[in-house]
Amino acid sequence: MAISLDSIKKQGSDRAPLIVIHGSPGVGKTTLAASAPSPVFIRTEDGLGSLDVDTFPESESIADVMDALAALYEDGHGFRTVVIDSLSALEPLIWARVARDHGADGIEGLGFGKGYIYAMDYWRDLVSACKGLARRGITPILIAHSEIVKFTSPDTDDYDRYQIKLHKRAFHHLYEQADIIGFAHEPIFIKKSDAKDDHGKAKPKGGRMLRLAESPAVIAKNRYMMPDVVPLDWAEFSKHIPFFNK
Repeated sequence: MAISLDSIKKQGSDRAPLIVIHGSPGVGKTTLAASAPSPVFIRTEDGLGSLDVDTFPESESIADVMDALAALYEDGHGFRTVVIDSLSALEPLIWARVARDHGADGIEGLGFGKGYIYAMDYWRDLVSACKGLARRGITPILIAHSEIVKFTSPDTDDYDRYQIKLHKRAFHHLYEQADIIGFAHEPIFIKKSDAKDDHGKAKPKGGRMLRLAESPAVIAKNRYMMPDVVPLDWAEFSKHIPFFNK
C-alpha cells in the first residue's frame, strides 16, 4: 500500500465507542444498555427480565454470537446499538468450543494453560467484529459481571478490587481494546449507633452510579476525559461522549 500525505484522514467522533459495563447482578447494567439508541441484544443468558427490547434468540455457542454480529453488517436494519449480555456467560461457550476444536473434555484438558491461549483467537475475533460495527456507527456495549480479586501492587500492600469476571487473558485484551469501561454500582455508607461495640451497618447512599475512572478499588477507564463518576443513566453518561453529541 502506497502511503502519502493524501492518505491522512481525521479520526474523531465518526466511530462509535466500544463500551464495556461491569458490575454485580441486578445493579442496572442491562437497563442502562437498553436505554441506548435503537439497541438490539445478543444474549448468552436470560438477563432481560421485563425489558421490552429487540433481541436475537439466546445464543448457545460462540458461533451464534458471531453470526448475529455478522448479520448487523447488513444495511437497512435500523439498529444503532448492539448489546452482548453477558461476556461472563459467553466465556464458557468459548471454552466449550476450544475443547471441541481440540478433542478435549474441557478447556483444562488441553494442559499447561494452552486452552486459554487458544480461546484468545475467539476473543480477538469477537472484539474485531465489534470494532468493525463501531466503524459503521453501531455502538457495541458489552456487559459483564464483576468479581473481587486480590491485586498485587509493586509499591504498596496488596489490596482487593472489583474487576471484570473473565479469565485474565480475555480481561486484559478487553481492557486494552475498550474505549470505555464503566463499573456500575450502588454507593454505600456505614451507619453506626453511639454504642462503642457497634461496627456499623452498610446502607445504600442513594442513587446508582457508573464509575469511569480507575481507582485502587475498581477497574474502569475512558478515552474521552469524562467525569470520574456519573449517574447510572444513559442521558447523563452519553452527554460526555463525542459520538453521541455530533
